[in-house]
Amino acid sequence: MTDDETAGLIEAGRLLFAGSADFYAAAQTLDRLPPMEGIEIAFAGRSNVGKSSLINALTGRNTLARVSHTPGRTQQLNFFRIGDRMSLVDMPGYGYAAVEKAKVEAWTHLIHSYLKGRANLARVFVLIDSRHGLKSIDTDVLDGLDKAAVSYQVVLTKADALKKSQIESRLAGIREALAKRPAAYPEVILTSSRDDSGVADLRAAVARLLAERGA
Repeated sequence: MTDDETAGLIEAGRLLFAGSADFYAAAQTLDRLPPMEGIEIAFAGRSNVGKSSLINALTGRNTLARVSHTPGRTQQLNFFRIGDRMSLVDMPGYGYAAVEKAKVEAWTHLIHSYLKGRANLARVFVLIDSRHGLKSIDTDVLDGLDKAAVSYQVVLTKADALKKSQIESRLAGIREALAKRPAAYPEVILTSSRDDSGVADLRAAVARLLAERGA
């Protein structure tokens, strides 16, 4: 991709998220899912990975997604309409053992059913804490996405906590792990919601995806 093409995507991403961004639906069960309208992208990740903070940074709104220091707080699929071109879905964080087993099972069923049955879901952005890299619970999620043939892309969060040499090593390890996965998009995005680094790249990735889907 040329520099001009990259700059064009970054500007397209900025414009995409510069417009309105509004919460419009929440679902704790399949029958509460809103009708499928337009393109959807979803954000998934372990509890406390920084998902809500990154969604807020992406949209330029401090309180669009509720940020909590208590893991497991997001207990439903939250839908946000981004302008008139797409919807963003904030998924429940996974892997928080202190939540009741029955609740975890209900979330898991909801998430898997959503992923398999949502025909307008264009991509899942899977957030990974850059300090820890891929954990077994992350690879379980990636296995499920591969099995369901749902396109996904890894986004590393909290990159400000790593030194440059650590970042390069982490990126290399993640890329190697993704190389053999059929549903994985090869580009890994490095972000930090604290200093907004990588946020423009993530916006550009969404803009590129919409362009590829003709949205």
